[in-house]
Amino acid sequence: PRIYTENLPGSDYSMGGGLDAWKTRNGATGINLLWDATDQLTVEFDYHDSTAERSPNSRFGDSALLSTAAFTRDRTTGYFGHELPVLELTLRNPLSPDDMIVTGSVFQNNFAKMGIDQTRLSGHYDFDVGVVESIDFGIQLTEVNNRSAGSVVQRDAWGGVTERGAISDLLTLDSAADAFDEIPGGDDGRRQSDFYRFDMAELVARTEALMASGDATTFMLTDMGDCGTGLCTSSRFTSDRRTVEESAALHAQANLAWMWGSTPVGLRVGLRYEDTDVTSEALSPAYSAINWIAGNELTAVQSAPAFTELSGSYDLLLPSIDFRVDLTDDIVLRFSTSDTMTRPNYGDIQGGQTINSLVRIDGGTGNRGNPGLLPFESANYDLSFEWYYQDNSYAAVGYFFKDVDNFIGSASVVENTFDLPHPGLGPLADEARAATGSSDSGLLYTWILENRADAAGVDAANGVISGVAGRDPSSPFNLTVPVNIEKATMKGWELVVQHNFGDTGFGVIGNVTIVDADVGYDNFSLAQQFVLTGLSDSANLIAFYDKDDISVRLAYNWRDDFLAGTGQNNVGSGPPTYVGAYQQLDLSASYWLNENMQLYVDALNINNATTHVFGRDWMQTLFAGQAGPRYNFGFRYKL
Repeated sequence: PRIYTENLPGSDYSMGGGLDAWKTRNGATGINLLWDATDQLTVEFDYHDSTAERSPNSRFGDSALLSTAAFTRDRTTGYFGHELPVLELTLRNPLSPDDMIVTGSVFQNNFAKMGIDQTRLSGHYDFDVGVVESIDFGIQLTEVNNRSAGSVVQRDAWGGVTERGAISDLLTLDSAADAFDEIPGGDDGRRQSDFYRFDMAELVARTEALMASGDATTFMLTDMGDCGTGLCTSSRFTSDRRTVEESAALHAQANLAWMWGSTPVGLRVGLRYEDTDVTSEALSPAYSAINWIAGNELTAVQSAPAFTELSGSYDLLLPSIDFRVDLTDDIVLRFSTSDTMTRPNYGDIQGGQTINSLVRIDGGTGNRGNPGLLPFESANYDLSFEWYYQDNSYAAVGYFFKDVDNFIGSASVVENTFDLPHPGLGPLADEARAATGSSDSGLLYTWILENRADAAGVDAANGVISGVAGRDPSSPFNLTVPVNIEKATMKGWELVVQHNFGDTGFGVIGNVTIVDADVGYDNFSLAQQFVLTGLSDSANLIAFYDKDDISVRLAYNWRDDFLAGTGQNNVGSGPPTYVGAYQQLDLSASYWLNENMQLYVDALNINNATTHVFGRDWMQTLFAGQAGPRYNFGFRYKL
């Protein structure tokens, strides 16, 4: 519907205050050695060690939300038809700070660190005569350590914990009426745009004081955070995923050149071998037993979290061929084919397995990562025609085709996770089946309690039947695991023109990319779908001046609608998420004061472009953003 109305008297008009604060620390050391062993042989050694770390920069964590609300919303109407929908509220009385109370909160404490240790030994050998001009060869060893850990303290106290009027002096009235004036629908006067601002530290302190005095409800959690009130982060990580990826690569390439009649020809033939081992461990909930507590209800008994480890490996041969023909002094024809790889993201290869605590008579369910995932493999074919019609100016058209395998989807595997004895699959259950002639789990459960109360693991008084190791077989669990299951093809055209106006320093660059694929999202299907994300047509136009010590660039960038992924908050993993067509104008300039120091200024998004993210239809807005122009200025100094 274009208009939707709900009548729910006494609903909440909620206003949340957020605080995001983090710090990053990067470090890198390296050494590079070059040795001219002979006039023809050059050897290069390179070692590089780098780290990147991200951690919270506030006592409230890296991301915090504290919510307040007035329970005065009686009628809510949504008007759809613009990029920014209109939410109109009918309040039973005018908005007042005396009606506001503190409700729920979320405090996140996330830490991430990556370290890359890389060693490379390479060589280049020039031949004096013959078709082979030179060869390149080398070996590379890489180790990547990746860790992500975090905890969440979430108070689901959305009904409120304080009394009316207890926080009114901490609230300041504000309005978002003009915040979205560049977005279609952003200036609609029906929108409820008034809200209250507050200082998070002050409101947390007030709420804690009210809880301590008994004038506010303390919402109890298993982990109340380091402060003990639930209004802070916890240093006790509930997730901790660590991955080590070790790879060794060998490569060699021959560079050839010869005359085909009167036509110069160049050919590069290469081969790369990659061998990778992945080890991943994760802090996951551990389980010690399965208890049968009702007919078809069995529960996995959770114990202290423990690290679980998974591993995987793969090796690949990646050939490449590049062919060039100089048709004339100004026209070049190129053809290339290669196999390339893209490693899976760390979220998919990280270890860690979790099971749902509710188990059935035939087993349970859960999920885990898959360090054994293979990388995306792409067979690439490129053909281009280039015309260098004057110095520093050219026009080119290219066609590309990619056949990509090993896209990641999800599948189910059955494993005896945690080796938990299942009482519904053991001899007691077999006896019950034979005695009752039934497979109904309720009848089996009752028969065991009434007839085998003396058996190990049977607590007839409390109605619990526990699995016993050595007697009952391990429970099977149907786990959802990321796997390599899909393939797709992509093709497209690219057109490029660069023109310099003589020696004036002025010039223009234009680029257009048109892309197509054999898979797309069907907005009219509710089934889980395999899709390619991020594909869209794009265009760029740049006008520049670059002469002496002055450089100025004015860039226009356009990108068409594209599918960013599947999954929407509070909906599930199936629905699509699209990003609307976007165009942005950027201006940058720089000036070299001397050989070492450069001044620069950047003006980004000077056309005040906005962002629109939507679902199955462009009116199903998921996000609308108006960031406005951004300006950077500074200097660069080189030794």
